[in-house]
Amino acid sequence: MFRINNKIAIGLTLLAFLTLTTAFAQSNDTNPLTGGVDAEAESMEAIKLRSGAGDPVAGKEKSQLCQGCHGEFGISTDPLIPKLAGQYGNYISKQIRNYQSGARSHQIMNAMAGTINDEDLADIAAYFASQPKMKGNGSAGNPLGKEMFLHGDATKVKLACVNCHGVKGKGLDPKISMFPVIGGQHKDYIRRQLVIFRSSDRTNSPNGIMNKIANLLTDEEIDALAEYVSVQ
Repeated sequence: MFRINNKIAIGLTLLAFLTLTTAFAQSNDTNPLTGGVDAEAESMEAIKLRSGAGDPVAGKEKSQLCQGCHGEFGISTDPLIPKLAGQYGNYISKQIRNYQSGARSHQIMNAMAGTINDEDLADIAAYFASQPKMKGNGSAGNPLGKEMFLHGDATKVKLACVNCHGVKGKGLDPKISMFPVIGGQHKDYIRRQLVIFRSSDRTNSPNGIMNKIANLLTDEEIDALAEYVSVQ
């Protein structure tokens, strides 16, 4: 009985997020399930919105230490260190604040985050957000991963990733920064994050939605999704 009730509860949570994000997608024409367009076609206004309130010019100088790991333009070479290029500025800022508070844990990042004040954080986030969005090699990717990303699995209450992360994982809209840009991110990093969401070693997604979703994924599905997302 507990398993049935738990599954119903998860289903209702996912349904609420699906309703919310589909409404955003319909209003912004960014979701292929609603006839949307490719989110990679960006205007200067969209880039400015994505960057947030910080100063990207000042952020370039202030981010020198960050660039040592994440790359000068936010394209890291280590597959376990995330790319930041074109990520939402507000999302970057939130992650740093989560490291500052201990809501997210990483030995290096917790120490680094403690040295950044709010103004510098806004500028650094704006610099990386203003860069061209991270991009994969454009190959077809994993068929299972594509199916999971675009359609999920309604029979198992598995929500399609596109509803929160947008076309090719490039984000829903600059004004909706709670769900990150993931298309073109390193495969190993995506896989690692899904695994630690599943184990609840990471719990800082909105209302714990990623824990609920990842908990339903098999190892095969995680690998497939990571491969598909990384080439977008």
